[in-house]
Amino acid sequence: MIRKQILIVTSLLLCLNLASYSPVKAESVNLIAQNEEMSEGEKANAEFKDTMSGTELVNALRQGGYIIYFRHAQTEKDYADQLNAVMGDCSTQRMLSEVGWQQSRQIGEAFRQYQIPVGEVISSQYCRAWQTADLAFGKYVKNGALNFPKAEDYTDEQIVQMKAQLMPMLTAVPKMGTNTIIVGHDDLFEAATGIYPEPQGMAYVVKPDGKGGFELIANVKADEWMSLGN
Repeated sequence: MIRKQILIVTSLLLCLNLASYSPVKAESVNLIAQNEEMSEGEKANAEFKDTMSGTELVNALRQGGYIIYFRHAQTEKDYADQLNAVMGDCSTQRMLSEVGWQQSRQIGEAFRQYQIPVGEVISSQYCRAWQTADLAFGKYVKNGALNFPKAEDYTDEQIVQMKAQLMPMLTAVPKMGTNTIIVGHDDLFEAATGIYPEPQGMAYVVKPDGKGGFELIANVKADEWMSLGN
């Protein structure tokens, strides 16, 4: 942690010194400083490379066989609410913003427009997750295994627990000709894959191999679905 703080400060000082000499170099140092501030999961998200995209991805999804894991759509605020959240009482939880409602509807419209078949839709019990699923797909089944542990700073044991909860869903082969939708949260996906899905509304397309494993195929932001097949 101390080394990381030194690197961040050093990068910022370099940025200040270089700004008066070379805008290009200053921008490069800015990027270095930003990268130093990222967690490993955030770096993995930023550096992730799609193996399929655009029309190719749409055509693959039309055939079915994929898991599409959505982090819920955008909320009014972004903060850890799992300590005080009561399942079934939306007033104790973070709620979708108007932007989040729009994102959810646009995602659903894109699936209908591109004729992407949807089978099971599984959501956490948090209101922002099942509302995202409902607005997008018109159906969902709540599953408490997609909920957070009741902690703000997770122990190693809780991270292992979250991975164990999510892995069976990411490796389950969908019913033939359909795709399974999961609407959950950031930390569970990071626990299972090492990738922190950012921003809210981000989706990762997962291909189960039928042998207990999977491949990450692509990530798609909420506002990218409508133009995916164009």
